[in-house]
Amino acid sequence: MSASARNIIAWVLQGLLALAFIASGARKFMDLPGTVGMFGGLGLPGALAYVVAAAEVLGGIGLLIPRFVRPAALGLVFIMIGAIIMHATKIPGGLAGGLPAIVLLLLLLVVLWLRRPVTTTV
Repeated sequence: MSASARNIIAWVLQGLLALAFIASGARKFMDLPGTVGMFGGLGLPGALAYVVAAAEVLGGIGLLIPRFVRPAALGLVFIMIGAIIMHATKIPGGLAGGLPAIVLLLLLLVVLWLRRPVTTTV
């Protein structure tokens, strides 16, 4: 794959993922009491709701800033792994309900792969 094609695909994915994560974090902030209650109902500390909401918004913004793409994607990977684990173990509906988290995780991994450092040999 050429460098320009890789760059275009990465930017499109980064833009779509940024929209998804910023929207998800914003929804959590807009219904913070409900989000804290949901986290508490899963046996998680309510303060984690604030952390996840902030991480999703900041991670989404980070996906749009070239210097922060890889760290933002990596941080969001950990959040998606946590979401998948919660769907598999505690949230009714199991992994089928966690399908969006699985898709987001896979797309984040693609972005990490596309934005990996490339060494050129002469």
